[in-house]
Amino acid sequence: MKYRFLTKLILSFCIFLCSIHCFSQQTIADATNLTTYNNALKLYNSKAYAAAFKTFSKVAEDASVGSNLKSDASYYEAMSAIKLNRADADKKVLTFVEENPNSNKKNIAFYNVANYYFANKKAAYALKWFQKVNLDNLSKENRKELNFKMGYCFLATNNLQLAKARFLPLINDAKYGNDSRYYFGFISYKLEDYGIAESTLKEIADDESYRAEITYYLLDISFKAGKFKRCIKVGLELYPTIERKLKSDVAKIIGESYFNLNKYAESIPYLKAYKGTKGKWNNTDFYQLGYAYYKQNDFENAVNNFNKIIDQKNSVSQNAYYHLGECYMKLENKSAALNAFKSASLMNFDKNIKQDAALNYAKLSYEEGNPFEPVAEVLQKYLKEYPKSKAYQEINELVVSSFLNQQDYKGALAFLSEKKSEENITLTYEVSLYRGIQLFNENKLSESVPFFIEAKKSKINQINQRAKYWEAESLYLLENYKDALSKFIAINNASKSVNINEFSRLNYNIGYSYFKLKQYENAGNYFKNFLKKDSISDNLKYDALIRLADSYFATTNYTKAISTYKNVTDNFGLGADYAQYQIGMSYGFIDKNEEKITALKNVINNYQVSNLKDDALYQLGNTYSKIKDHKNAHIAYDRLIEKHPKSTFVSRALLRQGLLYFNDNSNMQSLMKYKDVAAKFPNSPDALEAVANARNVYIEEGNLEDYVNWVATLKFINITNSELDNTTFAVAEKKYLESKKGEDIINSLQNYIRKFPKGTHKIKANYYLADVLFQVKEFKKSIPYFEFVINEDTSDFTEDSLNKLSQIYLNQDDFNTALPLLDRLEEEAYVTENIIYAQSNLMKGYYETEAYDFATEYAKKILQKDKLDATISNDAKKIIARSSFKSNDFITAEKYYKEIEATAIGEIKAEALFYNAYFKNQQKLFKESNKVVQKLIAKYANYKYWAVKSYVIMGKNYYGLNDVYQATFVLENVIKNFKQFDDIVKDAELELNTIRENEAKTNNSVTPEKKN
Repeated sequence: MKYRFLTKLILSFCIFLCSIHCFSQQTIADATNLTTYNNALKLYNSKAYAAAFKTFSKVAEDASVGSNLKSDASYYEAMSAIKLNRADADKKVLTFVEENPNSNKKNIAFYNVANYYFANKKAAYALKWFQKVNLDNLSKENRKELNFKMGYCFLATNNLQLAKARFLPLINDAKYGNDSRYYFGFISYKLEDYGIAESTLKEIADDESYRAEITYYLLDISFKAGKFKRCIKVGLELYPTIERKLKSDVAKIIGESYFNLNKYAESIPYLKAYKGTKGKWNNTDFYQLGYAYYKQNDFENAVNNFNKIIDQKNSVSQNAYYHLGECYMKLENKSAALNAFKSASLMNFDKNIKQDAALNYAKLSYEEGNPFEPVAEVLQKYLKEYPKSKAYQEINELVVSSFLNQQDYKGALAFLSEKKSEENITLTYEVSLYRGIQLFNENKLSESVPFFIEAKKSKINQINQRAKYWEAESLYLLENYKDALSKFIAINNASKSVNINEFSRLNYNIGYSYFKLKQYENAGNYFKNFLKKDSISDNLKYDALIRLADSYFATTNYTKAISTYKNVTDNFGLGADYAQYQIGMSYGFIDKNEEKITALKNVINNYQVSNLKDDALYQLGNTYSKIKDHKNAHIAYDRLIEKHPKSTFVSRALLRQGLLYFNDNSNMQSLMKYKDVAAKFPNSPDALEAVANARNVYIEEGNLEDYVNWVATLKFINITNSELDNTTFAVAEKKYLESKKGEDIINSLQNYIRKFPKGTHKIKANYYLADVLFQVKEFKKSIPYFEFVINEDTSDFTEDSLNKLSQIYLNQDDFNTALPLLDRLEEEAYVTENIIYAQSNLMKGYYETEAYDFATEYAKKILQKDKLDATISNDAKKIIARSSFKSNDFITAEKYYKEIEATAIGEIKAEALFYNAYFKNQQKLFKESNKVVQKLIAKYANYKYWAVKSYVIMGKNYYGLNDVYQATFVLENVIKNFKQFDDIVKDAELELNTIRENEAKTNNSVTPEKKN
């Protein structure tokens, strides 16, 4: 028992000793931390916040949980973090508050943090912490300070009503009174409570700290109260001495005060002195200065300000655009005025301005043309919107004229058909004539004829006669020569009673009609009459001379033919090579073979480029043959075969050489020529003749067996079936020659081809069938037959087959297939028109396939021709211009577009004008470029693509001329009205966004990259 008690006693003592030891250790640790804490406090008071923070952090970590030392260290750790602007400072303070909710330092912590942020001008941060402070724990003086600082923070964060509530109790305070009164007055000013603002600010107007600002605010309050005379008086006194940052605003008040008193001249210098908000004006600023200039009749400067007003629709912009229109009118810039009046007419803020602007817009649309709306629609819209307008009748009379001015004859006819008055019916006949001529110029001949027939109903002799003339002209080009002739003669008989320019060519037209009908004597008489005229262009003169000579030639009057052809050759007129050739042929018919030989040699030697050289060589060989000069005959034929291997005369030349050699007993040479024909031109009539002639040679040589063996190798010779072959084809050919249309002829030709796929007449049969299918527009079905012809040896049908087959592929835009055909046609063609056709389409095909060098090469080749239709010439120049532009050769492109513009009509003229405007824009000739655009719009607006594309150039020009309004107006209207042209709209959007971005730098009212 004692032992157990002793044990307990010893154990208790040990525990006591242990507790004494632990207490002793804790006391030592706290003493150490307290020393460290005091050192940290010294660092903090010495503003060594980084070292203090580090030391307080260690004390807070080591100090006993719940001890005052830990709490105080955490407090100063958070304060040091705030002083160091650490990212975790807020968190440190909040952690301190959470861990020490009852600390007497919590409120002062909030207050200190808030003051720190306030001192560092971080109002939002300061406000956050000020709102955490418990006012009950602050002294009265600190409460005032808190309210003042919170008021300032609310003001800085634009919480004006809350700020005002904080300053109000302090306006009579000795320490914070003046500052609070100033801020209270300023806030009232900002809240447009001008009475309180004025009374409050006047009480401290003499305070040096705020005198300048208060003077400005009081001045502005007077302005807003409409006290303009006072503003001018005070402002003028203040302006010379006011500090720089307020000088611009004071100038604005003075300027606007003069403006509001209608003293516009006096307002201008002060309105100009205004620098704007952050260096930017707004639309109202531009309007006021513009209007002041406008009232001084300084329209240039007025425009330069009005035209900065974009991107807004309000009463200011409506007034500005209306006055802008007036200024443009004064400056005689009607096309620009039109746009301004249009903008004003679309706004409803002032009804009188809207109607007057609409009237001006309608009239100017008629006078100048309208790039964005059909003029007739603009006029009719005005009549519909303002039926009681005093100008109603005036505008009504302009509607039809507007259609005619825009060459919208189709629209004019539709309008006239709705109002069938006697006057309108009469006008309908005249407009029908214009519509017919328009379609004629677009090569829509069949469509044009009904309009000419309608126009013939006119009782006005000139309209009636012109309609008859153009009807006859259309019928002629449609190859209805008989009807065309009768109508030309009827016009000619009545032409003495009218003076019409077109009638100057009547004799020429009648002559050609007779010529086409093979009534050569009559044709010659009219060509002679035509040539008696004094003023005839060289082209027409030489053409008429050649046709007159041809008429003599056709009627076997070779002597007159020769003398007439010589009128052309002696003067090197167009077609001189043809005339020289015909002279030779004429000499031949009157048995003057030496003269014929001389003439044919002239064709061969004197004309560098001529399609008749192979003809001349062939005829030269024939002539030498006729006079038994076989040596020179062979020389001529050999030269033909060598120089013109694709000529249709080659097979005939070989055949004739074979005959010459046979007659000269050179049988082996003769046989070589015949075999050459059979090998190179199988299935042709010349080949069959060659085989027949070769038979005679073999017989002469007594070697008929070799003949039989040779003939057996010729696939086109089928002696047993020849009679059936010929008979079957003769039936089909007869039907073809009688009519080129109908199933019957097609079936007959197909029957022959099916029965005799290798028949004697297979080339001709395939051509006939292809031609019939082509005529009935079964183009796809005709292709294999045309291909058969062109894949055989050259024949009389090769050229036409190449022509028509290429047409089919060109109409399908299949240039890759068409181009090789056109290459062959150019090389092998005999007819001049086919050569030009081939070259023209090779030119176009290479352009479409982006082979611009080849396109240009062919275009230049075409332009070297002597006798060239103006349309073909302009097409060639267009291709050179386009190709050069695509290849960035702008100098060449500009050169050729200028040449096109001088002579072209229709769409190609519109294209040339566009590029004229484009190049002038690139050269910064903005005014000149706009004049070209206006010409395009006025005369060629029907060619929408080029007209609309030119509007983008116009927008760029206006911006180049610093006319921002016009630039944006034009581009916005392109985007709005012509969405069918995606590429143009994209260009317009890009340009418009560029303008807006630039203008937004100086105009607060402009929004960059505005979506349309």
